[in-house]
Amino acid sequence: MFRYLTAGESHGPALVGILDGIPAHLRLDVGAINDTLARRQGGYGRGARMKIESDSVEFLAGVRGGETLGSPVAVVVRNRDYLTPKVRALMDPLTGSGDPLTNPRPGHADYAGALKYRQRDLRNVLERASARETAMRVCLGAICAQFLDAMGVRTGSCVTRIGEIAVDLDDWDQEEVERSDVRCPDSEAGRAMIEQIDAAKRRGDTLGGQFIVRVDGVPVGVGSNRQAALRLDGILAGAVMGMQTVKSVEIGLGEELAATPGSAAHDTFAYADGGVVRASNRAGGIEGGMSNGQPIVLRVSAKPIPTLAKALPSVNLHAGTEAPAGVVRSDVCVVPAAAIVGEAMVRLALMQPLLEKYGGDSMEETIDNLQRSQAAASRLFVPPA
Repeated sequence: MFRYLTAGESHGPALVGILDGIPAHLRLDVGAINDTLARRQGGYGRGARMKIESDSVEFLAGVRGGETLGSPVAVVVRNRDYLTPKVRALMDPLTGSGDPLTNPRPGHADYAGALKYRQRDLRNVLERASARETAMRVCLGAICAQFLDAMGVRTGSCVTRIGEIAVDLDDWDQEEVERSDVRCPDSEAGRAMIEQIDAAKRRGDTLGGQFIVRVDGVPVGVGSNRQAALRLDGILAGAVMGMQTVKSVEIGLGEELAATPGSAAHDTFAYADGGVVRASNRAGGIEGGMSNGQPIVLRVSAKPIPTLAKALPSVNLHAGTEAPAGVVRSDVCVVPAAAIVGEAMVRLALMQPLLEKYGGDSMEETIDNLQRSQAAASRLFVPPA
């Protein structure tokens, strides 16, 4: 019912993407999509590449008059770096050439990909493995955000750790997040994070961290416990784990629940104001593989990126000798940008389970299905007077 596909290399001509399954008559705000692309390019600790690119979306198919047609939506984001003669000579799809890259970076796809795809030039692996590819995922996710908004579903994110500096947040002001260079609403912690990034840059090092993605407005019952692949927690965690930098995903209290007794681990029920309420949200909005009406909360840990200015020990695969890892233009810390990508992955992952439950060929039909479902659910139980 819904699927997406991306293609493109980090320094190739462009990134391209296709969304299949968006209902007809979704009116698109192109400015909002470009604003989201700009947010991905921001964040303290980014490298020189972000000064070159100025990402914007171009629509190739599936949209007319600013509305989706119900057919596959095809988009492109150009790589401005490709326009420089040196990069174009290296990355032209038909004539590209140049000295091979031979020294794999620990923590990157270089080595495993070279053996998997039988590539003697690591560039043929790393160009696609680069996080530059996430610009298209963010673009597609920004389109999905406009569908989700029409369904009453909204996502937000914030950074809670960079390096050793961490802050404990259960709630936050998204406007404060957007004003922070590190996407942290705690200004004191944000200043300390910036100092950590500056110190790492002086050492030729990189930093990882943690961020939270929160989703509000998901109706009860999205996802399923009928088969493992349909569980909403597995769908969302798998999508976020598909990011280049992510090493763990927790939902709700996550790891903390392992040390919490059952009497203090779950979200108790009560009646208030004529409806069912919960005393807490330790489950992070998902129980039994299904949304439970609470905000969905994912806590995500990202590793330090593997391209260091002070190169790690490695080998030269052609010479059979020890050598420093390859050094290419890179960032010191991508955690603020990773939070934006995390939002995009959650948006993309929510599309299929939402469309399975409420989907129609047009937005009018889809929203009507949602409203009918919610009205029927409200009649299922009658709370006590």
